[in-house]
Amino acid sequence: MMGTSIVICCHNSAKRLPETLAHLARQVSTDALPWEVIVVDNASTDDTAKVALACWPAGHPAPLRVEAEPNPGLMYARRRGLAAARYDLVSFIDDDNWVCPEWVGLVHRIMSEHPEVGALGGQVEAVCEVEPPPWFEQHKGCYAVGRQAPESGDVTDTRGHLWGAGLTIRREAWIRLLSAGYRPLLSDRKGKALSSGGDTEICLALRLSGWRLWYDERLTMKHYLPAQRLRWAYLRGLHRGFGLAWTVLNATYRGFDRPEPRTLADRRWSTWWWPAASAARGLVTHYLRYLLTYRSLHEGEHEILHVEAQIGRIVAFMRYRNQLERARREIRTAPWRLRRAVEQLP
Repeated sequence: MMGTSIVICCHNSAKRLPETLAHLARQVSTDALPWEVIVVDNASTDDTAKVALACWPAGHPAPLRVEAEPNPGLMYARRRGLAAARYDLVSFIDDDNWVCPEWVGLVHRIMSEHPEVGALGGQVEAVCEVEPPPWFEQHKGCYAVGRQAPESGDVTDTRGHLWGAGLTIRREAWIRLLSAGYRPLLSDRKGKALSSGGDTEICLALRLSGWRLWYDERLTMKHYLPAQRLRWAYLRGLHRGFGLAWTVLNATYRGFDRPEPRTLADRRWSTWWWPAASAARGLVTHYLRYLLTYRSLHEGEHEILHVEAQIGRIVAFMRYRNQLERARREIRTAPWRLRRAVEQLP
């Protein structure tokens, strides 16, 4: 059905949901547009479900319902939302995202004008609980804040991915991916663990199956950042999570147009030990000075963020080496197989 399903993936979101739902309820120019709100309760231990139902205005034209997803992990919650959606366009907003009043109308218009687009994203403004630290402006992209491209348009072959906050997916594209055998490998954010990369993995899969990615600066939202997320230790944790996600995403990138390893370097990177050794060598070669003073580095010394990312890569390789070796063998031919499978679907 043509319409828009707004999916809010929540884990212990009782305190954040009221403001998010209040902004969402103020949508304009939606009289002729069918839409709904789905709150995915992802293994919450607070009153997320009760608060969601209580906060939504009675008699609102868009119905709100709660779907439970017991498996912790943002990717599981997204999949639950996509399965539960009634409409063709599924727009994901986080529990701390405050969308503009034109959000639903713009999503419908842009995706209708560009049927080749499988995923759509917009720009995000930060709303900070406290005065942001001096380093925030340089690293705001790590928080999914700012512009995703210099101007609106197709970003498939330039940026190549979109942020998960405010990501709209065409449900037809998702169903075709599943029908072709696609299964996400990353769980993305999981409880307090700062893992990431699930949004990039989805965008890569859409690109592999022939869909385009689009950025539109008219789609605006505000991202509320509490004081805890504006601490240097939190940013360091984010970068370690980025390093963990790299283990899967790098394999996908390298296999994007290479059905089979063609060179010695390709064969080396198809194992788990070579990338692990490369990460360790780079860590020692480029960041030895920072490793020796790891615990005494001051806030704002950006090199430590690279150290955290490298450590995240090494930890992932050591912890998941058996799974990664199997995953890498599968991913090596996944782009070719996925593209061919989707093309053969009716």
